[in-house]
This record gives sequence, C-alpha cells and structure tokens, in this order.
Amino acid sequence: MPMFADILLIAFAGLMVAAALSDAVRFTIPNWLVGAIMALFPVMALSAAGIGWSEAGFHLLAGLAALVFGFALFAPGWIGGGDAKLIAAAALWIGWTDLAAFAFHTALAGGVLVLVLLAARRMAPAFPLPAGWVARSAFAENAPVPYGIAITAGALWTLPQLAWL
Repeated sequence: MPMFADILLIAFAGLMVAAALSDAVRFTIPNWLVGAIMALFPVMALSAAGIGWSEAGFHLLAGLAALVFGFALFAPGWIGGGDAKLIAAAALWIGWTDLAAFAFHTALAGGVLVLVLLAARRMAPAFPLPAGWVARSAFAENAPVPYGIAITAGALWTLPQLAWL
C-alpha cells in the first residue's frame, strides 16, 4: 500500500481517537469530526487504496446500514446522536465485508467500557478529586456512557483485519 494510504489510515485513526476523547470529556462528538472521517474515505477509496466503484458502493451501503442501526439505537435514547453518526462514518471505512466484525468488536468494547465505568463510579467517592470534577465527568452517578470510546475501539480493532487493505 502506498505511503499516502498509510497517511490516510493514520488520519482516520486520529480522527476516531479525537471523537472518542471529545465524547469522554464533553459527552459530544462534533459534526466536523464525523464529516472529516466521511470526507477522507472517498480519497482513500478512489485514489490511495484503489477500491473500485462497486466495492465503494458496498462501503456506502455499510455506512447507510450502520446509520439506520445507529438511529434505531438513538430513538429510545440508548446512544447519543453523535454516536449514531460516528458508527456510520466508521462503517463507511470498514465496509460491508467486515461490518459484522466491527459490530462485534464495538459491542465487546462497549461492554468492557460499561463495566469499567460502573467500577469507577463505585470507587469515585473513595478518591479525593477536585471539587465538582466527578459531577461533570463520566464518573458521575447518572452520567451518560461515552459510547464513542467503544465505537473507536471497535473500529481500530477491526482496521488491521480489513479485506481491502
């Protein structure tokens, strides 16, 4: 794979990590990050990786399927809107062939994330932290789960196994 493709893969990974960090700190995933992840894919697919039009179409199908699935999880409030969009953007890169592996890896990472947060929330009162810090963090009792962390972990876990790399 050319060096340009490696640079684009590193950019994808960096943007995914930035989305996870934003979700962890602010419980939001900025639209510009999701847009940048999506905008990089056509560059990767059509120039660096040499993906043909038909395979690119299957990547688009994976992204659309993930968007529908993500918004099905968003509707009852199980995940946030940014999480739903991030799943779709990552699925665009992952593609149809590896979508099941991505879903499995993301679900597994999400389970680990929830267990870690539950343990941390239980232990948080025992540690002296700056006033108000716990109340504004993922360690607060009723804080949402920053699932962008699990989505990023699932995408990065799946990335080395991608059939088109």
